[in-house]
Amino acid sequence: MGKHVGIVLVSHSPAMAAGLRELLTELGSDTVPVALAAGTEDGGLGTSYDLIVRAVAEADGGAGVVVLPDLGSSVMTARTALEDHPRSGAVLVDAPFVEGAVAAVVTASAGAALAEVVGAAEEARGFRKF
Repeated sequence: MGKHVGIVLVSHSPAMAAGLRELLTELGSDTVPVALAAGTEDGGLGTSYDLIVRAVAEADGGAGVVVLPDLGSSVMTARTALEDHPRSGAVLVDAPFVEGAVAAVVTASAGAALAEVVGAAEEARGFRKF
């Protein structure tokens, strides 16, 4: 089986990110690597530069990595981590956290290339629920 684009969830909340990863694992049939950079090093609320760097490396199987931050400082911390530790194919994506992650995983699980996965996550901003 070919390589799939990986997903990194950057969240202030370890519990929220773990719950989203549980959903994504079901949707991605365990074929899409989903790594967490959630909370602080000691498990508290916040974001961690070091956790982001490790999660990007963990999710990178060679097809690229989509990095999805939840809000505020997670965006700034992820941006800084990616600038300090550039990795070919690691893309910080401006997308809604849950909907963007779902769209990215579903698209990646079909074997789509990085650009398509990024586009799917970004397009999730326009999804209507009703």
